[in-house]
Amino acid sequence: MPHPQAILLDGDQLAERLRGEMKADAAQLKARGIQPKMATVLVGDDPASASYVARKHADCAQIGIAVEDMRLPATIAADELLAVIAALNADASVHGFMVQLPLPAGLDGAAMLEAVRPDKDIDGLHPINLGRLLGGQPGILPCTPAAILTLLRAYDIPLAGAEVAIIGRGNLVGRPLAVLLSQRGIDATVTLLHSGSRDLAATTRRADIIISAAGLPNLIKTDMVKPGAAVIGVGISYVDGAMISDIAAGVANVAGWITPPHGSVGALTRAMLLKNLLQAAARQ
Repeated sequence: MPHPQAILLDGDQLAERLRGEMKADAAQLKARGIQPKMATVLVGDDPASASYVARKHADCAQIGIAVEDMRLPATIAADELLAVIAALNADASVHGFMVQLPLPAGLDGAAMLEAVRPDKDIDGLHPINLGRLLGGQPGILPCTPAAILTLLRAYDIPLAGAEVAIIGRGNLVGRPLAVLLSQRGIDATVTLLHSGSRDLAATTRRADIIISAAGLPNLIKTDMVKPGAAVIGVGISYVDGAMISDIAAGVANVAGWITPPHGSVGALTRAMLLKNLLQAAARQ
């Protein structure tokens, strides 16, 4: 018997709706005399990074957030970049900022993230913000984990008691997402998997929700998915110039919900960045 078509988890459409809501939030802040302002720090001329930053700026323009666009040469010394970060920390007109990763060779991305003032860290990746998440305290959430939780909730996918398999243990997605989904009030049961995990398929076949952030093409195949499960592809890779998802094409015939092959989480991640910025502006 053929499976019903999986429901498409449309993060782009959801992000569009959230930007509309944030436009109203930005207008309320302006009515109180606060012009929300974000700064982006782009070091070097990596085309993918430049493209990401341009999309963030376009979102800001739509919402009514002012932008300071800082472009720095790839040859910048670490102490010079730290001085730029210190100046943004001290600038009261900038409510939040982000240093676009990856940085050129020779610059320590972790050290630069740690130099950002925690209350201006709209990426939610400062060790203090990650520590707050781990401690179950209110703080700025990392953008991609927050985007995935928002997507699951928007489509009423049951989370309490659900078995969730997360593939990828990085600090950007997998690790903080595992903590977030297992928190009291969300109450999912999470297994965090990685390339060294034994019998990945045995765990994913049991899962109600599969989230793959491994960046391995077609990693999650049809026979690894329980019929009716929710499947979210975060990881992408490039094969001969083509962008390939972690989720193989046939999975849509088995899953109950699925993200489209080319993202859906990216636009929502940017929306979470701007939500963090507006919250920072309201607090500051």
